[in-house]
Amino acid sequence: MAVVRKETDEVHEQDAGLRVVHLLRAVTVELDRIGERFAARHALHPTDVRALICLLDAARTGTPATPGTLGAHLGLNSAGTTAVIDRLERLGHVRRERDTRDRRRVLLRVDESAVALGWSFFGPLIHEIVAVMGRFDAADQATIEGFLVGVHEAVTRERASREQHL
Repeated sequence: MAVVRKETDEVHEQDAGLRVVHLLRAVTVELDRIGERFAARHALHPTDVRALICLLDAARTGTPATPGTLGAHLGLNSAGTTAVIDRLERLGHVRRERDTRDRRRVLLRVDESAVALGWSFFGPLIHEIVAVMGRFDAADQATIEGFLVGVHEAVTRERASREQHL
């Protein structure tokens, strides 16, 4: 009897895990659709949007953003990275600046107008997601954050593994 109970518990846990996987996939699809709409509305390629996100994340964490680091994050070669940066610069979303500590190095900065544009489009969704998170107590919020960090790490490892086998 104990063996049957254990197998039933494992199936239930697996089902719960699969439900979460399906929900994460559904969220990803919806976020992609919203990002595609933003890109289309503002004459951006989806890669341009991903580039802006990478640059904003770098600024948020205080990490210097260079063309090389951007290309690595996007999985682009040098020519592809330059094309993305050129498009974003032409549209006034990104600036190239010389590093004050190393004049040979170019840093990428997102223009404040691009930040404002992003907030005007994504701000309501961000506020809604923050409100959803506010429905949970601090312990649950820590659990949710830990879960999402773990999922992000797993997805990043899987992507890196697949890229090595290309």
